[in-house]
Amino acid sequence: MQIKSKSGRVFELPSDQEEAEINAGIDADPDARELTEREFQQLRPMGRPKAEVTKERITIRLSPEVVAKFRATGRGWQSRMDKALQEYLSNHNQSDIERLG
Repeated sequence: MQIKSKSGRVFELPSDQEEAEINAGIDADPDARELTEREFQQLRPMGRPKAEVTKERITIRLSPEVVAKFRATGRGWQSRMDKALQEYLSNHNQSDIERLG
């Protein structure tokens, strides 16, 4: 059986027989065992901790030159773009921003 992830990747799931063979192999391995309920409860989530302040996801159209310049700075370019916009806002008032439109 196949399933598709949110990103569009397709994964082939094992058949019932393959699943049984996998489980038999796990059962035969003395170093592999299922966690107890207590051990399972002690597990901690992996990955980045949740941010206290989250950003808003939007769709925006920007000129290719602007995007290329920021992308060329490498990983974190979107955060740098956000910071550049924040700096602009701190140095300009509302009427300056409205004149741009």
